[in-house]
Amino acid sequence: MKTSGFSFALALGAISLLSGCIGTVTKVATAPVRITGKAVDMATTSQSEADEKRGREMRHREERLGALQRQYQKHMRQCDAGDERACLTARDDYAEIQQLSPVVPPPR
Repeated sequence: MKTSGFSFALALGAISLLSGCIGTVTKVATAPVRITGKAVDMATTSQSEADEKRGREMRHREERLGALQRQYQKHMRQCDAGDERACLTARDDYAEIQQLSPVVPPPR
């Protein structure tokens, strides 16, 4: 009977030592799945993220358009006053404004 008590104690000791190993093995075994999940999550863009990005781009374009229109008006005033260089700059401003302006189809 003493041998079975010793075996039982040895088994309990081994189980308590191996419980840490089992947790580690589980983490190692699931690591590829977790890494793949993170990669897929980083590679895909949710609809809300895409909407936020589009809105941010639109705001930046509108800010740039506003700044260009103010520059254009300033250069046109200088051009009207006889500044040749301002006339050329105003032409460049106008071309960039046309390039950044959204194209809206005519109503039917």
